[in-house]
This record gives sequence, C-alpha cells and structure tokens, in this order.
Amino acid sequence: MKRDDIQIRDPYILCEDGLYYLYGTTDPDPWRGEGVGFDVYVSRDLEEWEGPHPAFRPPGRFWGRFNFWAPEVHVYGGAYYLFASFKAEGHCRATQVFRATSPLGPFRPHSPDPLTPRGWECLDGTLYVEGEQTWMVFCREWVQVHDGEIWAVRLSEDLLTAVGAPVLLFRASSASWPAPLERRDGSGRHDARVTDGPFLWRGPSGRLYLLWSSLGSTGYEMGVAVSRTGKVEGPWIHEPEPLLVGDRGHAMIFRTLDGRWSLAYHHPNRTPEERFHYVEVEESEEGLRLKGEEH
Repeated sequence: MKRDDIQIRDPYILCEDGLYYLYGTTDPDPWRGEGVGFDVYVSRDLEEWEGPHPAFRPPGRFWGRFNFWAPEVHVYGGAYYLFASFKAEGHCRATQVFRATSPLGPFRPHSPDPLTPRGWECLDGTLYVEGEQTWMVFCREWVQVHDGEIWAVRLSEDLLTAVGAPVLLFRASSASWPAPLERRDGSGRHDARVTDGPFLWRGPSGRLYLLWSSLGSTGYEMGVAVSRTGKVEGPWIHEPEPLLVGDRGHAMIFRTLDGRWSLAYHHPNRTPEERFHYVEVEESEEGLRLKGEEH
C-alpha cells in the first residue's frame, strides 16, 4: 500500500536490517470505543508499505481499555521494547513497556505495571539511554495540571520499574509559542497549555534536543528545546518559534537507509485524515532546520 493510504497518528520509524518499520496510533478511532491494538507497516523506501501486521493486541485482563496511543519501539539489550499509553475508567492514563524478539512483535507486557506515577494523568513515554543511565521522558497532561508538563524518570536497567522520584524538565508555558486554552476544571480561565509527544535526539554536534508538540497559532505544532548541559535534566532552553507548523506534529528523528536525518510526523491532526509524513532535517550552528520538501 502507498504511504498516503495508511491512517496513522504519532508515527515512529525503526530502521533495522535494511527495512523501515512504521509504528503509530493505528486504531480507526483512537478517541472513543474499545482499543484494538497497534499495527506495524514495513517498507524499503518509505513510500510502498506492506501490512498492516498486528504488532500488539491486548492480552486478557489487560488494564488498558481505550485510548491506545503513541507506541514507540526501541532496540535495547538484544530485544525490542514498545512504550505506549493507555487509559481505562477509574485508571489514569499511563505508559507501560512491552517486549518482543522481533520488530513485528507480538509485543507482550514487560513491566508489571505502568512506569508513570500512579495518580498522574500521563502519556507519550519515550526511552532515552544516556551512558549508564536509562530514562523515560513523558508528559503530565494539561487536563490535570492545566499547564502541561514534561518529566523524566530513571528506569531500572531491565526496564521493569521506575527508580527514584521523577524530575520536572519544563512546563508548556516556559515556551513562547503554545497557545492558551480553556481549563478543563470549569473555572473558565484560559491559561492551560498542552504538552505532547516528547522525543530526545543527540545531534552530530553533541547537542541534546527535545522535540515536543502543543497547540499553537496554526493548530498542532512542534517545537524544539536544547539542553544547556547536554543532559536530560537540563536546564532546557526553548527555540522561540516552532519547527513544524500548520497542523503538523508529534515528531521523531530517524536516519534513512542512505544516511540522511529525517523528521517523521503526522498531518493533519484530524481523525481519520491523519497520515505519516517526513522531511529531511539538519543541524546548523543555529540549531535544527528543515531541509528539502515534505513527503
């Protein structure tokens, strides 16, 4: 099938053995109804895809019931680990870890429980390994805290548990570009802001970037923050303008099979119209910039 035939949000690309594996939010309606699972598509050129292959289907008595969102698959310790977010009645949205021996799955529960803090509405956990330290960076939702937050928590080496207290990296209002929204608490105040889709990437220069999305003046947008220390804990300095605009976002960076760094994202931010797109990206003295045409 063609790339434009695939309905997908929150795309994540894994390059392995000369192939591209495309994961993402693939339920036909990820907002309402029972969650189905996550599919994966396979390609050699990013345009023609085989699939869908059922990478994850919830096992019996799995706690998550709906909002199966934003899977990422990381190669770690000789296996494949899927990080994804779920929700259920009476259970906060949370990120859990799954394991498989193949990028096609099937992915089975790995961590016995979600790795985001109990009682927090959280989503979009992403894995980042820094030397001997293993981190998960995730969002605490604006629907609970109004000013959306991005946190980091250390993980055990086996990815089974969170270790220690999470560290606040920043709030949405620390950047200038996210647009204020009305709070969900009935107060009528318009000071809420979204954090969504964090992804960390260390550029060729050694700078550590954090990509994240929010709602801005043109709809869904993606901004960039740079760690002043080059470490996950920051402090994080925001670029004044978003890198992606025009209802584009939830992005990650991957290296193409011919060695080019590219940005994967979905556009538009409307179900069922969302599709996977990509564009080449490069690092300059001024930071990240888009290069070439959108695919």
